Amino acid sequence: MQPSSNQLISVMKIYLVGGAVRDQMLNRPVTERDWVVTGARPEALLNKGYTQVGKDFPVFLHPKTKEEYALARLERKSGQGYTGFVCDAGPTVTLKEDLLRRDLTINAMAQDENGQIIDPFDGQRDLVQKLLRHVSPAFSEDPLRVLRVARFAARYHYLGFTVAEETMTLMREMARSDMLKELTAERVWQETRRALMEQDPAVFFTTLEQADALSDWFAPLTPFDKNFQSILSLSAEQNIALPCRFGALMSYLTYAQVKALTTALKCPNDISALALLAADFADDLIHTTDAEALLSTFNQCDVWRRPERFALLLRICELKALNDHIDWSTDTIQRPLDAAQNVDVQQIIAQGYKGPEIKTALNQARLKVVSEKLSF
Repeated sequence: MQPSSNQLISVMKIYLVGGAVRDQMLNRPVTERDWVVTGARPEALLNKGYTQVGKDFPVFLHPKTKEEYALARLERKSGQGYTGFVCDAGPTVTLKEDLLRRDLTINAMAQDENGQIIDPFDGQRDLVQKLLRHVSPAFSEDPLRVLRVARFAARYHYLGFTVAEETMTLMREMARSDMLKELTAERVWQETRRALMEQDPAVFFTTLEQADALSDWFAPLTPFDKNFQSILSLSAEQNIALPCRFGALMSYLTYAQVKALTTALKCPNDISALALLAADFADDLIHTTDAEALLSTFNQCDVWRRPERFALLLRICELKALNDHIDWSTDTIQRPLDAAQNVDVQQIIAQGYKGPEIKTALNQARLKVVSEKLSF
């Protein structure tokens, strides 16, 4: 005889899990909280006003906090890629079984309503030892976890965390089996985007390189040399935005390399466009001494219609010059740019120029003021 919904509610238990438990132990800000529910079916949460949002497995939003509550679940590998899993979420799945499917021991802890920590896989020990260690051999079933570990390595590097030797060995085995090629570009970019905004973003790429996993998606960045590492460190130190961090990294590649990489990763258009400008024009802007060449760069960068994007490009140039130990200031470019932007096309039209003549005269006027303001 099936137990009633009310009976299931009476044995239902809710646990805080994953990152919130980990980060409060590390005295880091808890930005979001995730919950696991045991001993319940979907109806039990629906009857309490939760809204179901998960399609592949039951995930619910709390009616007030809107935080995610997921039924405890088991996962079984059924195909390729990070989506190739069959999920079993039912009232008989235990908390330990749910935690067992997680990636790292430090992410496989829970906290009950009394504040007691449930830690079946020694996550607290690994927090003390500052190790990123996989929970079980099932880690190797999901290639996305290689990227996730690299991202956690970037996040917690400042605390002294490293990847456990046995986990790094497993990551290498996964990379050498070409598993990472099963991932979708969207998911790889999502992990990369988040990693770039960590405190030590270069560690994401160096960890992938150590795991022989960099060339699958980031071949132009192999080997991940000192220029790549230092430009990302500067970007993080100065807390610049994602487009500039990625663009600064791309400024050490060719246009063709950046085009191939951003296409493969399916980067957002604004990210790709700035990265391509950085690859094509950053060095020219830093080293320019010719007014005509500079005006041509302004035109090619569409600075007249996209001044905000060009300002980001100058920020990248500033970082690159600093990284390359070049004495350079954005004022070198900003002064002639301001002068060229102040050229009034209406005055040119008032002088009697018509049709294509207007564009020629405007270009000449801009060249004149750029020449006057370009000084070293």
